[in-house]
Amino acid sequence: MNRNRQVATFVAAALLASTPLLAHAQAPSSDQILNSLTPGVGHGGGTRGLRPGAPVTAAPSTPDTTAPRTAGMAAPRAPRTAPPVTTADSAPSVNLTVEFRSGSADLSPEAIRTLDNLGAALSNSKLAGFRFRIEGHTDTVGTRDANKALSERRAATVVDYLVTHFKIDRARLDAVGMGEDGLLVPTSDQVSEPKNRRVLVVNLGA
Repeated sequence: MNRNRQVATFVAAALLASTPLLAHAQAPSSDQILNSLTPGVGHGGGTRGLRPGAPVTAAPSTPDTTAPRTAGMAAPRAPRTAPPVTTADSAPSVNLTVEFRSGSADLSPEAIRTLDNLGAALSNSKLAGFRFRIEGHTDTVGTRDANKALSERRAATVVDYLVTHFKIDRARLDAVGMGEDGLLVPTSDQVSEPKNRRVLVVNLGA
């Protein structure tokens, strides 16, 4: 009896070891994104969509590796919080972790999966009459100017992907690079925080 229990325990442990760990959060589905960006569904009616503060994110990638500050530069900045101008409270939005190659605007396979879900949502007839702001955000690794430029390239890459692969009218998409402004997780300077390397999609209305 004891031997049977030991065998059963061994088999269960082997099966567990062979099963992929679900340690990383999954990217939101196209339906989740659709609901979050549809007025009166994900944001209205007393609920919030996938908003900053409670994001649904994909697995973290490697840190951004933009050029670090040299010893002669200014002292580290104090932690920053998201400014109120990032998005209006009344606007439906979705906060996505879009995986880019480290320090670049090249999309990783994880990013493509996330953007495929976003593209499917934006192609839905429920959102056909709306325009959207695509905000690129970075963490605080690197200089402010470099991160601003990097976030602009990443936002433009997202728009290009949506236009090319989902035939979404470019006039409906406004790419904005936020850089280090509007940190989802307030940090000090030179802190690699995957949740801050994100894309925020905001419904701007018709």
